[in-house]
Amino acid sequence: MAYIGAEVMISPLGETTEENWLALCENRSGISLVPDAGFDKEGLYLSKIPGLTGPARFRGLLTRALKQISEKIDPAILPSARTIVLISSTKGELDVNIADQFGEPAAALITEFHLAHQPIIVSNACISGVLAINAAANFINAKIYDHVIVIGCDLISEFVVYGFQSLFAISDQPCMPFDAARKGISMGEGCAAVVVSSDREIYKDQPLRLFSGASANDANHISGPSRTGEGLVRSTKKTMDNNGITASEIDFICAHGTATLYNDEMESIAFDRLNLTHIPLNSLKGYFGHTLGAAGVIETSVCMQMIRQGMLLKSLGFREKGTSKELNIVSANKPAQINTILKTASGFGGGNAALIIRKI
Repeated sequence: MAYIGAEVMISPLGETTEENWLALCENRSGISLVPDAGFDKEGLYLSKIPGLTGPARFRGLLTRALKQISEKIDPAILPSARTIVLISSTKGELDVNIADQFGEPAAALITEFHLAHQPIIVSNACISGVLAINAAANFINAKIYDHVIVIGCDLISEFVVYGFQSLFAISDQPCMPFDAARKGISMGEGCAAVVVSSDREIYKDQPLRLFSGASANDANHISGPSRTGEGLVRSTKKTMDNNGITASEIDFICAHGTATLYNDEMESIAFDRLNLTHIPLNSLKGYFGHTLGAAGVIETSVCMQMIRQGMLLKSLGFREKGTSKELNIVSANKPAQINTILKTASGFGGGNAALIIRKI
């Protein structure tokens, strides 16, 4: 059995998990208008961490996250030969080293925390975070490692912003996932970390159970999602079937919800095909923006807090149905008994992934 816990979040909403959770409960967004951020120096709505400047932003966030993790688990875990670190990111420190955006940050973690193994990089577009957590569960279940620390981290850079602008995918207002008036994404940056382990005793706080998930690639388009939701249907169905979990057992769905026209529509079709449209659902992009390779880890960490705190969070930015299939979108924070959460992710190149976490 794989356990997951010790969740850490660093974002525009706060420096710790506790600060982030408080902001989420108050329905505060990290998205704000940033002057001169666009290709033609136009202002854009972005979710940027205040005061995060300099050439070592990426490795600095990784270090801060791992330090916070070390305070939430048995300290002997980090340098153990039975521990591996996975780093989930799309771009790393590309703004510093275009030839090798992950090498130096990984080496810095080895030196500072005396890691026994070279960290593994998981970089597969926006499903990277969910893929990395699934890989961690697979390592545990196969007994290759006893403990896996997953860190998801991505930063806003000119490369990222200009790239999404070239696709006409960035909204001229804070993003509105699943809403009829949505216009596209709001870019975000942040870092989160979780610990996946075969031993529930290493955690200072009660862990949750992690059911190893699945991924599927429908190869629809280099940047556009399938119109039928095929990859998301396959990855979600396989995750549920492999773990013997039925729709009646799922209490909440944390969707990808980028607020682009095609992504949100695709997700609604996929969830309809899976007979999951009645289950409460939200997107967290209205709080954090789209944090790319960090999104899966950040949003899974929020899901873990939702289970711990017994609270469904409002899908920020949603007001009016904007998809062809009706979804049960959470429109206001409300207390709830949450035992099992389905987390999904979709990304460029037709990638889709899902995982399930459950209260013990």
